[in-house]
Amino acid sequence: MNIKLMQLQKHGDERGALIALEEVRNVPFAVKRVYYLFDTQQGVRRGFHAHRVARQMAVVVRGSCRFLLDDGREQIEMLLEHPAQGLLIEPMIWHEMYDFSPDCVLLVLADDYYNEQDYIRDRVIFQQLANDAAG
Repeated sequence: MNIKLMQLQKHGDERGALIALEEVRNVPFAVKRVYYLFDTQQGVRRGFHAHRVARQMAVVVRGSCRFLLDDGREQIEMLLEHPAQGLLIEPMIWHEMYDFSPDCVLLVLADDYYNEQDYIRDRVIFQQLANDAAG
């Protein structure tokens, strides 16, 4: 599956901790969009889409949440719970986020601006496209 959990370098001392996100250095693409999710209600699932070409990296800045990731052949579930981990989500990965802790802040960096045409929001269509791409 075309995902990668990246360890982000944490700097700190007795005053606290800092993690820098730098394009090309520890974010493997030029960043054009940054957004974050917070105050997600109990039992709510987010996402329910894949991107045709956009690349993203998700970082749980605070709290935790789970991801369901699907490339059309394999599904995995992953818990993000540490701000020094970045989940790299490449194109054509269906993703859903759920089980948000009450204090969760999920930051997402993307390599492109919002473009509705890049989204695949129907899981059946996603499966067909993923199967076609697999040959």
